[in-house]
Amino acid sequence: MDPEQIPLRDLHLPEVIGWWPPAPGWWLLLASAAIGIGFLLRRYLRSRAHRAARRHALKSLDVLLTGYEKDRNIVTFAAAVSELLRRTMLAYAPRSEVAGLTGDAWLAWLDRDLQHPQFVSGPGRKLVELPYRHPEAEIPDSDVYALVSAVRQRMATPVGGQR
Repeated sequence: MDPEQIPLRDLHLPEVIGWWPPAPGWWLLLASAAIGIGFLLRRYLRSRAHRAARRHALKSLDVLLTGYEKDRNIVTFAAAVSELLRRTMLAYAPRSEVAGLTGDAWLAWLDRDLQHPQFVSGPGRKLVELPYRHPEAEIPDSDVYALVSAVRQRMATPVGGQR
């Protein structure tokens, strides 16, 4: 038989494997990554929303301090700081636990989660003393700034170990 007569065809290679559609393992990996990113995003947004009251309170404290430095009225400043601190703590603790506290009980509650007590026996004690002073009484700036520092520390410390 003549080799020219045999109906042979050239070798043919299979088509190149395309990248689409991906194999099922890649779909599983992509779905796992999307779920993981979604979980982390949700966790971040919840954490950010939880800390919103604290961020707002710290900005408000700076505004109050600036106002005090302009008019030097310690009574209105101390009353506003006390109100701001109570509103902030109400955002993180149960109303029944915080709302009715006054005087030393309130100061003791504020010291509850702090490493070093700032309110019962520290500069934060001025929180209950200053609103009742004469508006034109001379108060050392160091007392005011120590009070602001104690309030900032209380606002920055999570209530009951929450983050």
